Amino acid sequence: MQQPVRIAPSILSADFANLGAEVRAVDAAGADYIHIDVMDGHFVPNLTIGPMVVQALRPHSAKVFDVHLMISPVDNFVAAFAKAGADIITVHPEAGAHTHRTLQLIRSLGKKAGVALNPATPISVLDYIMDDVDMILVMSVNPGFGGQSFINSQKDKIRAIRQRIDAVTAGTSRVIDLEVDGGINAEMAPVAIAAGADVLVAGTATFQGGPDAYADNIRRLRGPLV
Repeated sequence: MQQPVRIAPSILSADFANLGAEVRAVDAAGADYIHIDVMDGHFVPNLTIGPMVVQALRPHSAKVFDVHLMISPVDNFVAAFAKAGADIITVHPEAGAHTHRTLQLIRSLGKKAGVALNPATPISVLDYIMDDVDMILVMSVNPGFGGQSFINSQKDKIRAIRQRIDAVTAGTSRVIDLEVDGGINAEMAPVAIAAGADVLVAGTATFQGGPDAYADNIRRLRGPLV
């Protein structure tokens, strides 16, 4: 079943000169997760942060650290991010040779395992790993930069994955979250939720206006379901 909506502000859009304060501010404003985009300048055309930054931010919030690894090869860094304080570690199938093994590695470290699907990645990549994922992330933009517009074709993908999650978890206590990342704002959030998303990543839409605006921004993203 679709779970209550959770908002995961992406610190990619935060003030990098004051990251600790920004994390505390969105935590206090009602964020459910702290979404941390890790980019290597190789798998995606941007370079962001590493495990040391995650470790430095960990004392600033007790909220779930939702770490999205856009790096390749990814297996070499999983343990470092787990040790740094990640709670959920999400990887791309294209970022390593053996996705199943990578998911097993994440879970062996006591973390929740997520798999991310780029806009052109078919949902068939989920065929033999549904038992090993705690979260599926649909990228509704091509990864690498914030501030992009939602790709409309991803609505059908979200719906299809929602159906697959519901079929796999029916009659069990299992929970698989369906997260959407890219172009999420007050207008697109209800579209993603209606399609089946229950975790929304929002960078620009959360951090615009400065700390005094964060609580209102998050409330607008939750929409009328709250």
